[in-house]
Amino acid sequence: MAAKSSGILDKLRVDQVGSLLRPLRLKEVYARHGKRQATDEELRRAQDEAIREAVASQEALDFPVVTDGEFRRVNFQDSFGASVAGFAAATNTLQFEEELAIGGKPLQRWHSGLAREGPPVIVRRPVLDRIRLSRNQPLEEYGFTKSVATRPVKVALIGPDRIIQRFDYDNSRAVYHDLDEFIRDVVTVERQIISGLTEAGCPYVQIDAPGYTAYVDPPSLEAMRSRGEDPAANMERSIEADNRVIRDFPGVTFGIHLCRGNQRSMWHREGAYDAIAERLFATLRHQRLLLEYDTERAGGFEPLRFVPKGKIVVLGLVSTKVPDMEAPDTLKRRIDAASRFVPLDQLALSPQCGFASSIVGNIVTEADQWRKLELVRKVAADVWG
Repeated sequence: MAAKSSGILDKLRVDQVGSLLRPLRLKEVYARHGKRQATDEELRRAQDEAIREAVASQEALDFPVVTDGEFRRVNFQDSFGASVAGFAAATNTLQFEEELAIGGKPLQRWHSGLAREGPPVIVRRPVLDRIRLSRNQPLEEYGFTKSVATRPVKVALIGPDRIIQRFDYDNSRAVYHDLDEFIRDVVTVERQIISGLTEAGCPYVQIDAPGYTAYVDPPSLEAMRSRGEDPAANMERSIEADNRVIRDFPGVTFGIHLCRGNQRSMWHREGAYDAIAERLFATLRHQRLLLEYDTERAGGFEPLRFVPKGKIVVLGLVSTKVPDMEAPDTLKRRIDAASRFVPLDQLALSPQCGFASSIVGNIVTEADQWRKLELVRKVAADVWG
C-alpha cells in the first residue's frame, strides 16, 4: 500500500533523479573553497547563479518538476551527512571526491573502500555523540530553488538503509548500546528534515536508496556476512525504517530511487531485482519507485509483476553514464515490454540515475545531459500524451 498523498505529482509520466552536472565555473569555486581560497559567501553566490540557470533550463524543456541539480552538495549523500552533528567525520570537499575516484575506470565496477577517514555516509564512520540535526540543508536548498522556479520543486534525501550501512557500529558502542537505538535517531532526524520541507510547501521528496541493491549483489552480501550480519534481517530493518521516515505526511508525494552506483560513470553493484522484488515493492509505502533499468546488470522486467496497484514505476531507461543517445523507438519498445508485467498507466520514464551523484560528474557533457532530458520528455509525451 502506498502512503497517502494529494496525488498531484503521483502520476507524473516523466521524472529525473535529481543531480545535474556542475558547471565548470561552479566546480572551480568549489576547488578553491576546498583549499580555503574562496569564502563561503563566494561559494554561495556561485551556487545561486548556477541553480538559477539549471532551473531555467529544466523549465525550458517543459519538465513538470525541477531540482536544484544538487549544486549545494559535493555528494548526493551530503543531504544527511552535512545536516547532522555527532559523527567522527570531516567536511566533504571536491578534492576528497576526486581522490575517491582515483584508480577507477568508467563503465567498470569500482569501490574505493569505506575504511578511511572522511565525510559521514560517504565512508563508514563512528560517532562521538548521539546524532542530531544541526542544520536542515535540504530545507535551505528547497527555499532558494522554490524562489526561482515556476514549477514544483523536488528534493532528494539519502535513505536510512545507506546510512545504516555506512555506520561504524563496532566503534560507536560507547554512544549507542545497539543498532536499533542508532536507527531510531536516524529516523527522527530524517523526519525532522522532511517536516521542515513539508512545512515550507515541498510537494515531492525522493528518498535515495542505493543500498537496497546490495541485497542482490554477491560481493555485497558476502561483506555483510563477513561482519556477522544477516542480509535478510538488514533489509527488513531498512524497509521498516524507510516507512517510518515517510509516515503521516499527507499531501506529499514520496519516491524512492534504487540504483547500482553512479560515480564518474562507474558502478559498484550488479544483480536483478528478482530476489527482493516481492518483499520490497509490496512493502515500501512510497508512491513512486524509481528503478534503474539501463543495462543488463538490472535484469528483466519480470519482477515488476509484484508492484501493487496505485504505485508508479519510473523506468530508468536513459543512461546518465554515457553520451550515446538512446533511440526513441527502442525506449518505446522497452516501455511496452515492461507493460506486460505492470499496466502502462502505472509506468513513467526517467534517466537511470543522476548525471553527477558527486561533484566529479559522469563522462557526459552538459549538452548531452540536456538532450537526454529532452528525450525523456518527448518519448513520455508520445507514449502517454
